[in-house]
Amino acid sequence: MVTSREFGKTRLPLWAAGFVGLICVTILGLSAWREWEARNVDLRNAEIDVTNLAHSLIQHADDTFELVDTLLVGLVHRLELDGTGPDTITKLQAYLPTRKSSDRIRGIFVYDATGRWLATTERLDFSKLNNSDREYFQRHRDSTETGTLIGPPIKSRSGGQWIITASRRINDPDGGFAGVALLTIDVSYFVKFYERFDLGPNGSASLLNNGGIMLARSRDESDAFIGRDLSNAPLFKGWKSRPAEAVYYFKSPLDGVQRLSYYQRSSRYPLMVLASKSQDDVLAPWRRAAATRITFVVGLVLLIAVIGSYLVRQLWQRQRMAQALVAKEANFRLLAEQSSDMVTRIGLDNRLLYVSPSCVRITGWTAEELLNTSALAGIHADDMERVAQAITALKNGEAEEARFVYRQRHREKGEIWAEAALHVTVASDSGAIDGVVAVVRDMTEQKDLQDKLASLARTDGLTGLANRRAFDERLADEWARARRDGTQLSLLLIDVDHFKKFNDHYGHLAGDGCLRALGRILSTQARRPADLAARYGGEEFAVLLPNTGPDGCVEVAEAVRQALHDLAMLHAQNPPSRLVTVSVGAATGLPSLTSTDFSTLVAAADRALYAAKDSGRDRLVMSGQVVPWPAKTA
Repeated sequence: MVTSREFGKTRLPLWAAGFVGLICVTILGLSAWREWEARNVDLRNAEIDVTNLAHSLIQHADDTFELVDTLLVGLVHRLELDGTGPDTITKLQAYLPTRKSSDRIRGIFVYDATGRWLATTERLDFSKLNNSDREYFQRHRDSTETGTLIGPPIKSRSGGQWIITASRRINDPDGGFAGVALLTIDVSYFVKFYERFDLGPNGSASLLNNGGIMLARSRDESDAFIGRDLSNAPLFKGWKSRPAEAVYYFKSPLDGVQRLSYYQRSSRYPLMVLASKSQDDVLAPWRRAAATRITFVVGLVLLIAVIGSYLVRQLWQRQRMAQALVAKEANFRLLAEQSSDMVTRIGLDNRLLYVSPSCVRITGWTAEELLNTSALAGIHADDMERVAQAITALKNGEAEEARFVYRQRHREKGEIWAEAALHVTVASDSGAIDGVVAVVRDMTEQKDLQDKLASLARTDGLTGLANRRAFDERLADEWARARRDGTQLSLLLIDVDHFKKFNDHYGHLAGDGCLRALGRILSTQARRPADLAARYGGEEFAVLLPNTGPDGCVEVAEAVRQALHDLAMLHAQNPPSRLVTVSVGAATGLPSLTSTDFSTLVAAADRALYAAKDSGRDRLVMSGQVVPWPAKTA
């Protein structure tokens, strides 16, 4: 029957292929998600840009028409008081140029009830000119409304350029129609202002009235869009249901460009602005960067796929080789598989009958020097008995194989660590055990690495002290030892006062330096071989003091406090000393007099620590009593 382990090995290439495929799909998926997020970020940034621009443009439009409105109100009020007689008109003709003090105002005009020009800021003969055919004139003549009317753009009769009109009705003393006062603004004034802003190669800024008539638009060199009626565009069709301002994506009916925009209606005038960028312009940098990144990712995925395919093929080949080797004779399999290690044949008298050439690398001696010598020669005295017992058990038939690590003398290196795999051999004619085959490899580097890893697993990387795992194991051992010996066991729990504030004020690098400094102090004070200083967690430390009573706790805690005080690390957020200080909770137990475990000692010290912090910090509290600090020096 095929065991589950053997079945797993046969399916290993398929699992490896599936894993490689999963890695490739995951990388591509994560890359696609990242690019989509980067695209959305660029669009959101562009939305912020056009939003800010729209706010500026609507404020500019409001300010412009507020100035126009103010001038019109004053002009109409004067005409309604003084009338439109010849003397008034003569004075007005001299007065009007003084009111055209802003570059926002193109011209000022006054017409009588028939549309005849009475006064203007334009320098031309207007005696025969009449504006009664203009839409704004007819609306004022037919309506009694006295508010300012902002009209659609028209061609000026005095200059020929596109202008935006703002007009008010003039009433006679009886309330009848007496004429119209008109101010004009060049469309080019808004266009020049809009072109100051960088909206990209295909971006635009537009001023429209609430009816959808285009008043001014940047990037309109031929004035093709001025006066265009856009009331049928999607933005204006649902105008009443839309908010006063919002981000708006649309395909422009003017030039067919897909745009990202922000529109905002004026709260004072029947106007709105539309600041827009071409969506292609916004996404162009992202597309270029994305193309580069995607090319790299695709290349990486292809490389992983190629390497994965190679590894899968290797797995298939190794599996076929392993299946072929299973049918080989045991001794041949050992020699073939371990050819780089030292292979020896040990007789029943423990003499070396065969030694492979790799023995020079393993032991420093040649095969000729080792032949017929004892297989146990050079083994460390402490490991001798264990190795001899394993070889004897194999020769006696108690086991078929054995594996162990031991210390072996090297001709030049002194002492090395070696690993031996031993298998019994049998005589082909009788089937009786006739010796042992040993495959030996140098494990010195691996052993050193294991020792280093074991040390790292028990050491805090920041402070160099024991970590929480090492502390817990040591505490359990010392508690058991104190219970056997009937001695006392003490524990200090130490917490840096206001350490989070220290970190926030001075930064995490300074915080790490603070913890390392305290770690050095604790390492110095835990001077006895049995003492242990450990980082308990975060800014909390622990000192384990075997065979120590309450007085010893106080002595060690005071030494830690004094050393930290002498170090004088500034801590502006720790009044009143303004120095780094610690709170200490201590507890002493006599394990032989209690049936509880060491957790009671930790709990007592922890409660004492919280009592120290609650009573003002920078002090020691013993479990069951409060020990005040000595007076601080000036």
